[in-house]
Amino acid sequence: MSAFWQGWITVLTVLNILACFWLIRWTIKKRAGEAAQGEVTGHVWDETLEEYNNPLPRWWLYLFYGTLIFAAVYLTLYPGIWKGVLGWSSHGSQYEAEMAKAKAKYDPIYQQYAKVPVAALATKPEYKEAREMGKRLFLTYCMQCHQSDASGARGFPNLTDNDWLYGGKPEDIVKTIADGRTSIGMPAHAQLGDEKVHKLAQYVLSLSGRASDKAAAEEGKNLFMTVGCAGCHGPDAKGNPALGAPNLTDNIWLYGGSPKTIEKTIRDGRKGVMPAHKKLLGEEKIHLLAAYVYSLSHK
Repeated sequence: MSAFWQGWITVLTVLNILACFWLIRWTIKKRAGEAAQGEVTGHVWDETLEEYNNPLPRWWLYLFYGTLIFAAVYLTLYPGIWKGVLGWSSHGSQYEAEMAKAKAKYDPIYQQYAKVPVAALATKPEYKEAREMGKRLFLTYCMQCHQSDASGARGFPNLTDNDWLYGGKPEDIVKTIADGRTSIGMPAHAQLGDEKVHKLAQYVLSLSGRASDKAAAEEGKNLFMTVGCAGCHGPDAKGNPALGAPNLTDNIWLYGGSPKTIEKTIRDGRKGVMPAHKKLLGEEKIHLLAAYVYSLSHK
């Protein structure tokens, strides 16, 4: 941010404090011809209610002045119009101190659990506390995409069903969280035309035993083998974790499994991204988080 805006805010702050001081002085100043204290001003409502001229109570007036004095003292001590004589800052004085305190308290616990294999943390009863810590990490950093119960959403995998795009072994989950995943993507096949896209979709539906047009599915199988689908998903359509190509035979769908949705996936393509968390969380927290995720499908 340029120095202009800092200066502009400083000027506005000082002018507002001075303006409030002037306004208080101006409003309590006695005017010529004004009724004396306790006298009726001449304003009458409903023939019974009369307005009297009484000054503002002194204690109330001092409260107004007190707020102005407080503002001046605060802006002198803390950052506002300048750095402040105390040298306090939300990052250096507060954030770093709180992080250091949390680090001293929790790092020994993280280090203790980091020595235990992910599978053991995920399944053994004595590590319930570790899974609870992993769950809190999940609710902080992961639920925005995968939902609070890890059931996923359209385009974001369900983490409870043991179906994995990139592998579900502990080391696979750790790598996914730490380094993220950027798939090569499902390329668009709009060039095939609606008829061929429809036939491919019918074949994909048939792979998981769902209702489909058998004649169209048979033609779609030939297309599957020739237009490049088998190259990623495999000739048996069971997927390829190395490419992030899903298994098409298990009736589990990342973007939805309706005929129209499958056609849209084939026609327009899909591309998902799992962001890397290694720099944000560190290896020890990722270890706990991976254990919690692994536990969801290994009750």
